[in-house]
Amino acid sequence: MDTPFRFDPVDLPPEALALRAQVRDFLAPRAGAFSAHTKGLSWMGVDQAFSRGMAAEGWIGMTWPRAYGGRERSQLERYVVLEEMLAVGAPVGFHWIADRQSGPLILKLGTEAQKRFYLPQIASGEACFCIGLSEPDAGSDLAAIRTRLKRDGEGWRLSGRKIWTTNAHHSRYMIALVRSEGTAADRHKGLSQVIVPMDAPGVEIRQIRDMAGDAHFNEVTFDDVALPAEALIGTEGAGWAQATAELAYERSGPERYLSSFPLLAASVDAAMPGDRLTARVLGDAVADAAVLRSMSLAVAGMLDRGELPNNEAAVVKDIGVDFEQRLPEVARAVAGPGAALGDAGQFGALYQAVLQLAPAFSLRGGTKEIVRGIMARGLGLR
Repeated sequence: MDTPFRFDPVDLPPEALALRAQVRDFLAPRAGAFSAHTKGLSWMGVDQAFSRGMAAEGWIGMTWPRAYGGRERSQLERYVVLEEMLAVGAPVGFHWIADRQSGPLILKLGTEAQKRFYLPQIASGEACFCIGLSEPDAGSDLAAIRTRLKRDGEGWRLSGRKIWTTNAHHSRYMIALVRSEGTAADRHKGLSQVIVPMDAPGVEIRQIRDMAGDAHFNEVTFDDVALPAEALIGTEGAGWAQATAELAYERSGPERYLSSFPLLAASVDAAMPGDRLTARVLGDAVADAAVLRSMSLAVAGMLDRGELPNNEAAVVKDIGVDFEQRLPEVARAVAGPGAALGDAGQFGALYQAVLQLAPAFSLRGGTKEIVRGIMARGLGLR
């Protein structure tokens, strides 16, 4: 029977396996310097020097054309790099969003001038991008966007607010979804995407500190920001379709189940030999990780074939969130209540970092309701 959800098995090609060894050699002298807290942050940890090191190896924008700073490597090779970085909790946050979705969006919809200007900045590890989607009082309802983009001679004027914007305070640019015509009552019509320099006059960034004491999220205010005509990316009024396609890139990576992998690995190392209860808890978690890896690799295979795996990525994202949010319970079962009190050294610090960040896993890339709505459409139920 045909199904809208395909998870065809994928065998990594020899070049991907050879690349894995190279990435491990790159990480070997560096991983020891990653703190437990950094590992717990995973792809949200920011270290531009580390990103520049990856760029020097050709591992940012690595699937893009060489004309724009890429290396023309396969999606499966890129998957191997992501997998190895996430497995050790490397601080890849400076380039992560730009490499994952901003760059591919520009590559797909940008003008030739936009591609030649922005993509080399990303591939060299020099430009951090953020995404302007959510707004105050709108929650996950992107169609309720009220940030306005108005024509001003040959250019534009931008006014409004974005919130929960990851790493905006580190970013050189934002790709923002804004309302360029009509009103919020028009819902999905009249939305456009623009590239906003974060140092432009009228842009204000306010960091939002979370319960872990970190400030990855931001509120960004646009006070009559002047933008040139070429700030528009893609087609005016087509922003809804463009942004939803962009979110498919966000949901399709291995970070949807590997963000907390260092905690699982540490739990295995900390387990007491011969403890059958611990062995069962860890065995269940490792088995789940293996299944999710197979599904995630199938999504990478679809991307490698030029397909857009909206449905499959939504499934991995949904199941992956449940898995990742369960890992602190797995760690506590292994280390006991001392981990929860921070009494287990580096293990406890890693546990604390993941525990405090875990509630956000179900928000990034779309809430459960949004993701399950995509799955329902894929099944023809809505």
